[in-house]
Amino acid sequence: MTNLFLQLGLDASPEGIERFIAEHFLPAEVNIVDAPFWNDAQRQLLRELLNSDAEWALVVDQLNESLHEEDA
Repeated sequence: MTNLFLQLGLDASPEGIERFIAEHFLPAEVNIVDAPFWNDAQRQLLRELLNSDAEWALVVDQLNESLHEEDA
């Protein structure tokens, strides 16, 4: 997930990733690419990663699951 956070221009340290997930909860009906906290470039990158490479899609899916967990 570190590389994904780097690609998104976010703090990619373990603490930064943990903090981001803890501070950004998504309701079940909100798709990760539709989250209000992404800027346009981040949203586009997530769409491209989900549609392009299976490895990247798995990482984005992991982040998606983490953002949708009630106890994150």
